[in-house]
Amino acid sequence: MPGYDVRTIRHAVDGHGYHLRVLSDRQQFSDPDGYCERMGISSAQWSLFGQLWPAGQLLAQAMARFDSAGKRILELGCGIGLASLVLQRRGADIVASDLHPLAEPFLAYNAALNALPALHYRHMRWDVPLPTLGQFDVIIASDVLYERGHAELLDCVVMRHACVAAEVVVTDPGRGNSGRFIGLMAKQGFGVIEQRCPMNDTDVAPYRGRLLHFRRGLSA
Repeated sequence: MPGYDVRTIRHAVDGHGYHLRVLSDRQQFSDPDGYCERMGISSAQWSLFGQLWPAGQLLAQAMARFDSAGKRILELGCGIGLASLVLQRRGADIVASDLHPLAEPFLAYNAALNALPALHYRHMRWDVPLPTLGQFDVIIASDVLYERGHAELLDCVVMRHACVAAEVVVTDPGRGNSGRFIGLMAKQGFGVIEQRCPMNDTDVAPYRGRLLHFRRGLSA
């Protein structure tokens, strides 16, 4: 037994249904050898990778219509990998990455579950340079600004891995740290188009959630 429970859900993106293996709930936890603790993943954070979050759904919807032709794309904090799966289905050049040790097997399982080729995956810590990863035309992420300091870490990742003319797409449910990230990205020459978006069926305007689309030299 793996020490945690899972379930399979179905979620539609732009009219196409995806089957996804996720953790059964947010109380799941298994770290028998202490690896996650050593990586800085607490018991409270352990199950977060294995959920389908509203910001992840929003990013997947955006990627279903994103101009991905000829672009090398990196997803940060992919979790169960829905946005990467959408891009893989479209034939995009996508590399998924995460810190959690179970992200890779969950992503591989979900690709197989949807009859997709295996995705290129890299285990990645934002605070440790990974020169072999290279540079990308597009960097995407969902709900990655949920802790203080994440804006600075994400900014450094963009600095290391974004091409000169790169785009960065981040979906955020409005946790309060996106303003700091926008300011840091401006120092790298990125302008942003900000689209306010509902995070669930009960949201009403003005929405707290947002889709942030950054480009260098862009005037919002």
